[in-house]
Amino acid sequence: MGLTGVTFLVTLMMLTAVTIPANGCSPADQAALMDFKAALNEPYLGIFNTWTGTNCCQGWNGVSCDPNTQRVADIVLRGESEDPIYEKAGRSGYMTGSLSPSLCKLDGLTTLIVADWKDISGELPACLTSLKNLRIVDLIGNKITGQIPANIGQLSKLAVLNLADNQISGSIPVSIVNLGKLMHLELSNNQISGEIPSDIGKLSMMSRALLNKNKLTGSIPNSISKLYRLADLDLAMNQITGSIPAQLGSMPVLSTLNLDSNQLSGSIPNNLLSSPGLNILNLSRNSLEGLLPDVFGSKTYFTHLDLSYNNLRGSIPKSLATAKYIGHLDLSYNHLCGPIPNGSPFDHLEASSFSNNDCLCGSPLRTC
Repeated sequence: MGLTGVTFLVTLMMLTAVTIPANGCSPADQAALMDFKAALNEPYLGIFNTWTGTNCCQGWNGVSCDPNTQRVADIVLRGESEDPIYEKAGRSGYMTGSLSPSLCKLDGLTTLIVADWKDISGELPACLTSLKNLRIVDLIGNKITGQIPANIGQLSKLAVLNLADNQISGSIPVSIVNLGKLMHLELSNNQISGEIPSDIGKLSMMSRALLNKNKLTGSIPNSISKLYRLADLDLAMNQITGSIPAQLGSMPVLSTLNLDSNQLSGSIPNNLLSSPGLNILNLSRNSLEGLLPDVFGSKTYFTHLDLSYNNLRGSIPKSLATAKYIGHLDLSYNHLCGPIPNGSPFDHLEASSFSNNDCLCGSPLRTC
């Protein structure tokens, strides 16, 4: 190797040493973390006391690095956990401030968890969508405002998006359906309005979709039934209208369906009540009408079935007495009439399960 080649190699090694020190943690990453810390105030537990020295990859609480690149890969800061620091203090975490846009300089970041700090406010930095390696974003339990970035769909590796229990407004971005690896979507207890994207069925990997306690309007998209891995769907406490898509009853692994406290109308699809996999179903506090489908059988297994506060008419189907198991049943505040069937599950239910109907009778109500 000639002198020129040796000089080039030494220069390259020196540049590399400057960029990624031998003791780990690039100066740029450390500076970004210090900006992140400066925008927050944690007054009680000293969560950031370990954020000192020149190696943010070692000993910094909640920070870990990629062992190959020594770039910051994970920030995991939970205000409620089993960490000894909380047990010793006898309290959960509390933090004020906001999320610094300097987070976006950590372009090796795969996990961002800043959860349950109760009083972190400000908007979600829009530049987070530039972090192409992000797999987990969990910011539950704060007071974050603003909107979900319109280009959230750029995060092609994102598997978990949890923004629940904040004060986020605006609509669900249309681009969210481009998150092909998204498995867990939780936006509950915010102020999100507008309609659920009509082609949400494109999120083929999704197993949980919790959108309850928002201001969502429009109807339930039929495409949801294409989410063959979906086990939990919660749309409760919104302003959703229209009928319940019959296709929901044919989803292969759906076990929990909460649609209560909306403005749904029409009848209850037969296959929703005959589904062998569905075991928690809450349709209460809507405007559902018609008869209760007589479709129950030996494979029926509901731990929770709530159809209260609707406009259901007719009698209680006798086939309900053939169910394998029904733990909690609530048919109150409807317009049901006739005798309550004998046997299980009716022998363990209280009168409140049947109260405020037109003319139901029999145990546990008055005799017919």
